[in-house]
Amino acid sequence: MTASDHDGVLERRTPDYRSVIRKLTNLDEEAAAHRAEARNWHDTRAREADEAVRQADRRIREAVTAVRAAQRGLEEVDARVAVLWAEFSHRAGRAADRFAGAPQPAVPRQRNRDADDYLQEAATTAAWAPPAKPLKGATFLYAGLGALGGAVGLAAWSLLRWAGREGGGDLAVGLPVVALIVALLGPILAVVTAKRVADRGGMPLDASAVATVLIAALVTAGVILTVVRANAGGG
Repeated sequence: MTASDHDGVLERRTPDYRSVIRKLTNLDEEAAAHRAEARNWHDTRAREADEAVRQADRRIREAVTAVRAAQRGLEEVDARVAVLWAEFSHRAGRAADRFAGAPQPAVPRQRNRDADDYLQEAATTAAWAPPAKPLKGATFLYAGLGALGGAVGLAAWSLLRWAGREGGGDLAVGLPVVALIVALLGPILAVVTAKRVADRGGMPLDASAVATVLIAALVTAGVILTVVRANAGGG
């Protein structure tokens, strides 16, 4: 191989300077595109992360507000429960002493109902009172009160008539009228006393009870008057 042939081979094997610069330029452009893509990806992810943080902060604030509102509602419900329990304990008396306080809250079976519905239901239940039981021996008690009232009225009637006869004059005319009025006060006072006894027993004084008192008073007064007159006539 001659010297000229050897130089031609070397020229073909030596890289062209312009092609090397062009490749380097292409690589630099590709690197710049990759760097721009990376910056864009980073900025996008940063914006998404910032937005996620803002959304999380907003949900935290809403949750804190909801917790505070729920706490206030719980305190209001507890206060109303305490009032209802106090009223029930006062009405029930010793029956509520076995409990240290109001029953502890529990998960309701119907969770779609509001707390106000349960409180209203509890208030209705606590306000209910069983019907009053009739007093044992009430008829005999009313009859006894009527008999006592009739006896007292008759005694006052007899005393005033006697005073009128002894006084003479206007007293003899006026005291018998007063005596009749006083005699009627005995059965009336017996009815008033029977009403107080019935109120203490938690039951109303009905018409039959009033009739029992009045009939017993009249019968007692009549029997006593008959016996006294019979004894006076026999004497």
